[in-house]
Amino acid sequence: MPRTADHAARRSEIAAAVRHLVATAGLDAVKVAAVAREAGISVGLVQHYFASKDDLLLFAYEQVTEAFRERVAGWIAKGTQEQRRISDVVFHSLLEQLPLDEDRRGEYRVTRAFLGRSLDNTALAEVARATAADFRGQLATAVHNGKECGEVAADVDGDMAAARIAALVTGLADQLYQEPAGSVGGRPAAAVGEELLRECLDGVFTGECRQYRR
Repeated sequence: MPRTADHAARRSEIAAAVRHLVATAGLDAVKVAAVAREAGISVGLVQHYFASKDDLLLFAYEQVTEAFRERVAGWIAKGTQEQRRISDVVFHSLLEQLPLDEDRRGEYRVTRAFLGRSLDNTALAEVARATAADFRGQLATAVHNGKECGEVAADVDGDMAAARIAALVTGLADQLYQEPAGSVGGRPAAAVGEELLRECLDGVFTGECRQYRR
């Protein structure tokens, strides 16, 4: 294995250990010795690849973000292949950000731990800001594409729509994490969350898609 590939693989293994510690025990559990133990390597090797706890958390956060992007790319490819409406692809992509299973609950904890840490670290804060801006930008692009195919009315403000959708997703993620088995009006909170997300998207993507018409 080339050195560069080996280097990347080792960093990924260490980041996986960080994600597991954050997901199961919280940010305070992320200490070099604990990470080394979780990864099955020496403390010195962890310090060789990562200079600080913030470096560890940043890389773990980047991996979570990349995993989300890959899942979204999969939904986009599937939607194109099956000729789905843009709103349907956006809906399923956004569900990837909601803590609806153990894996996504773990990702949620890593993300929130990173955001909390970024409050006191300008470098981490810039990464958090850029990631949020990129997320809203992708939503705005989806709205623009909806205009092109007829799903979104021409007078809809894409940036405003993106901000509204992003805010809803963030709020739903927080509530679903805090009360995964909660209920709203006698219905499971997860089902209500999905319904609210659908309603929000239906308020933006109000038209019919012309993209796949023959």
